[in-house]
Amino acid sequence: MSENLKISVSGIRGIIGKKDGLTPELVVRFGSAFGSFCEKGKILVGMDTRPTGVMVKHALFSGLISAGCDVVDAGVLPTPVVIFLVKNLKMSGGVIITASHNPIEWNALKLVHSDGRFLTQNEGKRVLDIFENKKNTSVKWNGLGKINTVNNEKLFESYMNKIFKEIDLDLICKKKFKVAIDPVNGAGSRFSSLFLKRLGCNTFSINDKPTGIFGRSPEPVQENLKMLGNFVKKVKADIGFALDPDADRLAIVDENGNPLGEEYTLALCVNHILSKRKSDVVINQATSLATEKIAQKFGCKVFRTKIGEINVLMGMISHKSIIGGEGNGGVIYPKINTGRDSFVAMALILQTMAENNKKISELKKELPQYQIVKTKIEKESVNLSVIQSKLKKLFPDGKFSFLDGIKVILKDSWVLIRPSNTEPITRIIVEARDKKTVTILLNKIKSLFF
Repeated sequence: MSENLKISVSGIRGIIGKKDGLTPELVVRFGSAFGSFCEKGKILVGMDTRPTGVMVKHALFSGLISAGCDVVDAGVLPTPVVIFLVKNLKMSGGVIITASHNPIEWNALKLVHSDGRFLTQNEGKRVLDIFENKKNTSVKWNGLGKINTVNNEKLFESYMNKIFKEIDLDLICKKKFKVAIDPVNGAGSRFSSLFLKRLGCNTFSINDKPTGIFGRSPEPVQENLKMLGNFVKKVKADIGFALDPDADRLAIVDENGNPLGEEYTLALCVNHILSKRKSDVVINQATSLATEKIAQKFGCKVFRTKIGEINVLMGMISHKSIIGGEGNGGVIYPKINTGRDSFVAMALILQTMAENNKKISELKKELPQYQIVKTKIEKESVNLSVIQSKLKKLFPDGKFSFLDGIKVILKDSWVLIRPSNTEPITRIIVEARDKKTVTILLNKIKSLFF
């Protein structure tokens, strides 16, 4: 497979405009395969704002209707909203056209199950089997599906109303928080400001036009939030929120313009929910120890899964967990939505600020403090067996986990080495109590690759 194209059980993604990338022909075939998997019925389609989205959308529509599916075209809509609506509108499935935090030349199809979640590995394999072996359904001319375009603002309204029923809307509104928002000109543009205004917030926006031309690097990590930090100070906001292009991840900037670190989005939400009701917490292998320590404070167990939203969700279902997620800013609160949801996270964060009558910087200081660094090694192939042998010599007293890549758990610190499923890179994550320890551990890990 080309480096410009990635096909897996999670869906299909690639660079637009490359012959060996994501071509219209491939999108048609993949759409037909998913339509066949859904066995006709209605498919909800939403997208982020990437300029290539329109081309991908129409190719997808051809594939879906050729398999006898009716398409409900929701236009630009945040990923968590599509996931919510597929379940609540009783759709046969959904497709989200987004490459999330990948560069602008990339696009992708994310497949949503009728239950309102992404496909499991086995379900994804079934779609791939149909795609690769051309087992797709081909209906007759009079059995082709139809396309119905719907008002996405009305759909978003129904989604917001569900969130408002599950939070203390009056309390948040009374606070009249000043909120700065940076939706990176993505799917959260306009919707995030509308949502915050309905929460009684005075809203100040940057990168809030749905152009798909990202106003900063698309991933909402600390190094990409300087613009928002300066904006927060300029408008004297109580808090700043940053989204990724499809608006399922949330990062926070405090009232002083300092990014909290994406790990603290989930940590704050877990702390808030567990303070009201005890529950086991499910997180992935790469999530901060801060969330684990918070759960332990409330006497709750923590279960870790492989990286990937669907893995966390299935773990939550198995352990009957009421809160969980991924440390990249992805909060899953099944009472409202069964996927990572930046809007739910914003509501929970504002409610905990309102209930405690504290600044966001003060709330963060009350949580366990950790330093985490995420980096990557760009190598086509990495021999994990060799790396594992070197790690055992380097950390003879470490506890090893092979759930997802290689994780070495040390005293109040850990390292994770994991080849990417979608890119020719190996990701390295290191966490410890202080920056000095993180730097020492990171340098040791990097030396193993060269």
